Order: sequence, then structure tokens, then C-alpha cells
Amino acid sequence: MLLIPRLSQSQGLKFRGGHEPIDKRSSYELFDKRAISFEQEFTLKFQLSIYSSNSLGNIFRVKNKDNNTVYNLFYDEEAGNCIFRLNEEGKSSLIIAKINQQQLFKEEWITIQLTFDLQKELFKLQIQNQIFQSPKVKLPSQYSPQVIFGKSDYLIDVPAMSIKNVQIGNTAKSYLFPLKESKGNVVHDENGVAYGSATNPNWLIVDSYKWKNLFASSSFSQAGSNYNQQTKEIYYFNQDSITIYNVKTNQTNKRAFQKPCPVKLVLANNFIDATTNKLYVYELFYTQPYQGPTVASLDLETFEWTVESDELMKKELNHHGSFYDAQQRQLYIFGGYGNMAYSGQFNRYDLDSGKWQIVDGWKGDKILPRYFLSAGQGSNNRIAYIFGGMGNESGEHIVGRKYLYDFYQINLDTKEITKKWDVLWKDKHIVPARGLVFADSSHFYALCYPEYLTKSNIQLYRFSVKDGSFDILGDSVPIYSDKISTHAQLYYDQQLGRLLVLVQESKDDIQSTLKVYSLNMIPVSSDDLNSFPSSGPNRRLLFILLASATCGIGMYFFWQRGRQKRKIASITEKGALEVPAIADTGILQTIQKDEFVHANAIFLFGEFRAFDRNKRDISHLFSTKLKQAFCLILSNSAGISSPYFSQIMWPDKSEDKVKNSRGVTINHLRKVLSEFAGIELVYKQGRFLIEHSDEFYCDYVDYIQLLANPSTAYESRLIQIIQRGKFLQGLDLPVFDTLKTEVEQNLLPILLAELHKADLLHLHKKSIEIAHTIFLLDPLNEQALFSEMRAMFALNLHNEARIKFQQFCLNYRQLMDEDFPYNLDKMI
Repeated sequence: MLLIPRLSQSQGLKFRGGHEPIDKRSSYELFDKRAISFEQEFTLKFQLSIYSSNSLGNIFRVKNKDNNTVYNLFYDEEAGNCIFRLNEEGKSSLIIAKINQQQLFKEEWITIQLTFDLQKELFKLQIQNQIFQSPKVKLPSQYSPQVIFGKSDYLIDVPAMSIKNVQIGNTAKSYLFPLKESKGNVVHDENGVAYGSATNPNWLIVDSYKWKNLFASSSFSQAGSNYNQQTKEIYYFNQDSITIYNVKTNQTNKRAFQKPCPVKLVLANNFIDATTNKLYVYELFYTQPYQGPTVASLDLETFEWTVESDELMKKELNHHGSFYDAQQRQLYIFGGYGNMAYSGQFNRYDLDSGKWQIVDGWKGDKILPRYFLSAGQGSNNRIAYIFGGMGNESGEHIVGRKYLYDFYQINLDTKEITKKWDVLWKDKHIVPARGLVFADSSHFYALCYPEYLTKSNIQLYRFSVKDGSFDILGDSVPIYSDKISTHAQLYYDQQLGRLLVLVQESKDDIQSTLKVYSLNMIPVSSDDLNSFPSSGPNRRLLFILLASATCGIGMYFFWQRGRQKRKIASITEKGALEVPAIADTGILQTIQKDEFVHANAIFLFGEFRAFDRNKRDISHLFSTKLKQAFCLILSNSAGISSPYFSQIMWPDKSEDKVKNSRGVTINHLRKVLSEFAGIELVYKQGRFLIEHSDEFYCDYVDYIQLLANPSTAYESRLIQIIQRGKFLQGLDLPVFDTLKTEVEQNLLPILLAELHKADLLHLHKKSIEIAHTIFLLDPLNEQALFSEMRAMFALNLHNEARIKFQQFCLNYRQLMDEDFPYNLDKMI
């Protein structure tokens, strides 16, 4: 029963409600393109989701085309109850349905059905399984409904709601609107025929394709992370404190531990025991001699630590797989890498005894030694699964590793291992992230990525339990995978109907950042996203016209082949790119107009540029040290302490020797900043801080504000910012590495999404422009290359495209030590 509403969750229309300006709120009119009429009776039925408490407003209005009577269904909340009022506007409430809020919203989607009984002249309102009836009202024998959901005329209050599967009709005729659209304002019925339109729509299927960045945090020391499905909380903890983010309420809470974690954290491996509501953290190995606790539990109500064990396995098992047997209160781990070897054995930690032990006596198939594997459990908690990884039969690293794409079932009661399948992989090699998700008995979801790339993307795969066939779903999530402590983990919250991924990255195995993304179930592919409407009365004619147009265009380009090739300057679109040229190396270069001269401005993307209050270029006044100092203080919005500032700027000098250098640098920076209006370097409560007003402009500050408060045009604004070049280009202080990576990983998915939009709309010049911008961040981005090649061929830039492709292949060969696996002809 719980799974039934999930099957159609990857669709629907989400309304922008009272938290938005009036002109940004949503509405949806069913029959604005044609008139429909019914006799005797008809029913309006749909599924509704209220996604925020304390919500109120107009769910829908029904007007009769032939008279002025209007009925509306209004939603309100009061004392723990949901109140649905069916009103005859300007007269009275016909039905007041009061339903317990907790009882009603056990499911994310509820079914609402309003019947217009034209013969008996009354209304029947059904909400889930509860039925309410109105007194007699004057209704015509024939009714031509004009149905409007959300904002309508003077009814501007719209609840925080989503709808789907809107159906209206009777036994004679019926219309179904599944709301599967992913773009635009036109709404189609199930057959792809346009009937209505939506204003300011937010199509839910997009949230089943595009990962949404929910939360980010960072730690200056080793940290761990996990998700608690019972409380809907993300935990990100280090030795001294814990940050808690609630996925359902979007609230963040940070608290310091009364006593620090007793285990010295290195990798902070951890798991949650839902029965006791405790988080257990464990370490298996220390490179330096260590005496102390190795397992501790954190009470997730009191947030107090308890030592559980001081047993040390003394065996390094990096990137092992794990699953928790809640019934027996035992954690199983398998595989891992350390001391030039791959592990092929099971180890088990018993919560009651606090002991580790090797688990022998397994029957059936053997699992090869490996690491970078993924493990998980389905609905039957006596069965576990292991998927993929890297390793070999001998377990010796010196023999060489191979990528594994096999899947095993493990019976914890009979200790039987069954190999389900082994896929012959033909694409570029990948490894799974942590956590297998079994949303049903036929499939499992896994996140996979090429761990051998410093900067890569995690992609969601859905595998068949039966034979290993798979689909690639959703867009991708960026990851920086250079260090051992970097990892990602996939979770599924059935109650919320969401997949969650926690990406924890580190550049030094000490400091780390955590990013949390969500994706609505059920995930869809790129084809699914754009497949509706798939049919309609004019589809065949449209296909014929497109085919004819394609032939005509082909003949035109054939005729053009003898003519002189267009200059690449034709790529220019609205002045964004100018004077393209082919360099000696064959790389497509772009010379941009310097459109960034701005009074009281400092630009940190691309070449460092600074303009004073009179628009005079004073970049030369910033020495390398002053640039570093300015960027370091600006990027720490809460300020930076004097000792930390000194440690970063002069790491090889003691505090007494650095004091004079620090004072000189701060004074010089203050002097240079005095050339600007609206910015000042201050010292408050022991911290250096840059304060600025709107009179001063910095592209990095603009970038931060755009990410925090995205508007309808924020993607194009971000593209304009990054077109100047890479963030902090030329500033190589190691402390900026994490910041640079974070900026690039925030921008890359936005650019890729914009590139995808440009491709769909056949904006070839814009595709090339965005692809160039993406290459600034990720020189080996395949999606950007594919889009650019297709766009250049569409613009008849064949020679230029081949030169660009050859250069890309050369760079790929130099960096990856292997040939690029695609050829140009297949790409286009």
C-alpha cells in the first residue's frame, strides 16, 4: 500500500504560493484552449500534496461559462486540523470538512474528489475515504466548467501545494491530465493534446531528474556524516561538535559536545542503531601508536558520548563495505584496502560484547578481495547484498587490480553467498559509492563514479536484481575524489519519497566539506524528462515537415561546401563572445570584450582586476601578498583570527617574527581599500573582517548571494561571472584549494543544466558559449564536448570542430593515459 503512490510520483505541478511575490504565484487553468460541457453530473478528481505547515489559500475555483456563479475549495489549518471549505463565492460555505492533520497526511499524496450532481442539485466532496455533502443549491442541467487551480483573479492566496493526475468528466466523457510536463506553460491531456495552461509552473518531474542541493557545511578537523530516517536529520560531526540538518523542516542546528568524542577520529566510520537511537563511530587502524577507545556511541537525544570498546583491528581497510544487522545488533564489514592488499573477508562487530571477530564458515560462491565496493539490505533484513568494486583474486595489490561489476546475495542466517550476476562492462570504468537502495524487490539503486579522476561526477544507476541490466537516471552530482576520506553515501527515505546523497570531500584527509543533495522518487532519465507529450493529432504531420526541412537544410549545406568557410566569429551571440580564432595548438580561443569595468569593484574570477571609485584600474596596487590577504579575509564571512591569518600567510615563521609582516600587510591593504567607496577592513572581537555596502561590487560576493537566493535568471548571471575565467586564477596559496574546488563544483552542475537547455532549444551559439565556460572548470567534460561538437557541425564549422576534437583527444590521452573512447562521427 505504501508503494502505490510512489509509482507516479515523478510527475505533477508544484505551485508557488504565499511565500512568493503575487506576480510569481502559480495558477493552472484546465480548459483555456477549448470549451467543455457536461450533463446530469460530472466529477473533478485529483491528487494533492501539502508540503508546508501553516498553509492556506485557494486550491481551485470552478466558474460556469454560462452564468456568474463561482465555487471554490479553500484550504486552511486550525488546531491540528486540516479544513477544506467548499464556498459559493460571495454567499456562503456549502461544505466545511475538518480532518485531523496527522491522520490525513500519513501519505504524501491525498485524493480529493468533488462531484457536481446536476440532477439532485448538490455537491459531494470526498477527501481520501471521508465523504461530505452540501445542502441543495441551484445548479443548471448543463454545466460548462472553467477550472482554475491556485491564483485566480482576486484570490491571490495559494497554499504550499502540488497536484497531479487531474481528471474531470463522467461516464459519457472524461479527461485526464497527468501533469507530466517538464517545461513550458502548455498543459496536455494523457494523449498529448493541449487543453490548458499554467502560469509560473514548477514541474515536479524536474525534481526527479535534477539533484537539489539542500545543505552544505565544513569542518576543520576529521569528521563523519550520516542520515537518521526516524528523525529526518543529517548528522555532520567532528571531535568537538555536531551540525544537524533536518531534511523535512530545512532547519539547521549546531551544538558543541559537553565532552568531546572519546575516539580519535581519522576516517570517522559510523552507523546508526535505530532501536536505541544511537550513532556509533569506529576506527580500525591508526598510522601512529594509539592507546584509547576505538568505538564510541553518541546518544542522539542527549548528544552525550559513551565509550563502547578499545579493541583495535590493527588492519587498514579503507573503502570497505558495511551493513548493519539490527536484529542481532551486529555490524558487518567486508573488503577494504591497506598495506598493499585487498581484503576478502567478513569482520563483525557485536554491540553487546564490544568485540570484533572474523566471520568464517560461509558457503556457496566466493567474493573476490576488493575495495570501493557497496553494500546494503532490502526489505528482508536477514539478506544483505554486495556490489562491484576493484580488486583481484589474489588480493595482492602488486598483481594489479581490475574493476568488478558483480552482485552477491548474502543470507545472514544460513551463511550462504549466492552470485546473482556479473555484468560485462563496456563503458568507462566506475566504482559504486556507499549504500545500495532497494526501493522494490526487482531493482536497486547505486551511485557510481570514476574514482581515478580528481574532479568527476556521481551518476545514479538503477540495476535489475535479476540480471544486472541497468538504466542511468537523473543528472549528476560533482565530487572531488583525490583523498581516502572522500566518500559519498546514498539513502532512501520512503516516507518523504526522496533519495538523499551525502558527499563528504577532503583535500588533505583532515578538513572536509559535506554537501547534501536530494532527488524525488521515482528518478527519471533524460529521455523520460522530455518524452511528454509524446503524441497528438498533428505529430505525424509535424514529423513529415521536420523530415522535409532536414533534407532541405542538408542540400543547402552541401551546396555551401564549396564556399569559403565562415569565420568562427559567427559564433558571437549578443556580444558575449568575440573574435574567435584558431591558435597554433589547435585550441579554440575566445577573446572577450572587457565588459567588466565597474566603479568600486574587484573581480576574483579570471584575472584579478580592481577599479576604484573613479573606474580607474588600480589592480597593480595589489601585490601577490595583498591579493592573498584580501581573498583570505573576504572568503571568511565571519572573519578570521589574527593567529590563523598569520599561520596561513606565513606558515614558516613563528608568531613573534610574523607580527611585523602582518601589521605591514594589514596597513597596506587598508590603504589600498581606501581607494574604494563602500568597503572597509575592520578588526572586531579578535578577528579581521571586511565590511562592505551595496556601493561596492565583487563578483565573488555576487556569486555567493546568487547561490543563497536564486532568482529566475541566476543561471545566466553566474555564467556571466565565470566567463571571465577560473576563480582566483593565479592565486596558488594551498588554503584556497578547497574554496576553489567548492566554487567550481557549485557552478558546474548549473552550467551543465544550462547547456542541456540550450541543446534542447537548438541554441547552437549559446551551447558553444556555455561549453567554453565549462571547459574553464573541467577541461575533460564529455557532455560539454558532445554539445559543442554537435553545435559546431550545426553551424557548418566542420574543420574547426575537428581541430577542437583532436586537441581534446590529445589532452585526454596526456591526462588519462588512455585513448578517448568515442570518435567524432558517432558523436554527431
